[in-house]
Amino acid sequence: MRELIVEADGGSRGNPGPAGYGAVVLDPVSGEPLAEAAEYIGVATNNVAEYKGLVAGLKAARELAPDATIRVRMDSKLVVEQMSGRWKIKHPDMKPLAAEAGRIFPPSQVTYEWIPRERNKHADRLANEAMDAGKRGKQWQPSSSTAALDAGARAGALDTGAARVVGDAAAGAAKARAALTGTTERAGGGAAASDGTAGAAPASTAATRVAPAGGDALSEVGVAAAASRTATTATTATTATPPVGWAAAADLGAPATFVLLRHGETALTPEKRFSGSGGSDPDLSPVGRRQADAVAAALAARGTIQEIVSSPLARCRQTAATIAARLGLDVRIEDGLRETDFGAWEGLTFAEVRERYPDDLDAWLASPKAAPTGGESFAAVARRVAATRDQLTARHVGRTVLLVTHVTPIKTLIRLALGAPPESLFRMELAAASLSAVAYYKDGNASVRLLNDTSHLR
Repeated sequence: MRELIVEADGGSRGNPGPAGYGAVVLDPVSGEPLAEAAEYIGVATNNVAEYKGLVAGLKAARELAPDATIRVRMDSKLVVEQMSGRWKIKHPDMKPLAAEAGRIFPPSQVTYEWIPRERNKHADRLANEAMDAGKRGKQWQPSSSTAALDAGARAGALDTGAARVVGDAAAGAAKARAALTGTTERAGGGAAASDGTAGAAPASTAATRVAPAGGDALSEVGVAAAASRTATTATTATTATPPVGWAAAADLGAPATFVLLRHGETALTPEKRFSGSGGSDPDLSPVGRRQADAVAAALAARGTIQEIVSSPLARCRQTAATIAARLGLDVRIEDGLRETDFGAWEGLTFAEVRERYPDDLDAWLASPKAAPTGGESFAAVARRVAATRDQLTARHVGRTVLLVTHVTPIKTLIRLALGAPPESLFRMELAAASLSAVAYYKDGNASVRLLNDTSHLR
């Protein structure tokens, strides 16, 4: 069985601070780099960055030779000892990353070795290149990397100079697999196995290269219309990825994990007024801005958010912008995440709606197909949100995405994930700037990981 060496590193300038990782896959005989990976990950801790580097390196090695034995070398004593099973993993941010790393190869195929920092120069340089790129508002690009040259000669490596400079990734992947698995290259850059069957195409990773020889209304309604109903709170981690329910034996792969954030307070929030997408578009209040800052700090400490997607309404865009600035990410706007259009009820309290539109209110409370006066029914919102969910899950497989949105979309995503009836919308409470989370697996199952967490606001 072929052996590969994975060297990985990560860094954080501030701990937590702007962070990045780097990883390189090496030929154990020549020391030649077969693949490199690096990424700026926003604000995170050193440990998070190191674990992400490990995950990237293992994935790159799996692309080259899924049946290889892997020798991981890192200068992080914590990661080496935890992944070797000698130290317990206590920090909640480390557990899901360690679990992800442990699923890439069978444990029997991977060994871990601690090495001094001076022997991990290649991966260290890649991590620093990624952080430097992040400082410029960009991501690491393989074409501009000099990590292989800067790393210098390593013990047992051949000094091949320019041969370390990486060329076309697709062609390199074909060549590397040919060298590692005994395949021959097919026309067009693919590979054919020696038995004539087509080889697998290389999966893309965040900036990976292979060497040539290699995302306020209903809460107020819930409080006013169903104040006696209690909220439920799940307390599991937002990004852990164990198998779902009774499918524990199935390999479902890494899910698309959506961290669901309700925007911060506006002036209408404490007054419990209907505030949807059909009336005014209020800004965050001073309290709401402070809440956005608190969420940003909490998410930065976790270091797990990879992308941010926001409702187009101002209160969400402002909340998302605060977090994006802290994490060093961009914000993509998704219209399907907008709040319910409450029609004539916009800006009114529940009591005012009861006084002015009693029949419409009774119908609305009794059926998800009934709409607020001149507005949008919960059934219509559910169709819109479900379609948006499907698009986002397909786009973000294996990634953790922050969705900055509103009460109705969040409750709808939770309801659909649980298979709960429409009336469950009135049995959940979502505070301003609260976090919830749902993981979506490739077999169509979903796992609710968190609901209405406000610990970061205390």
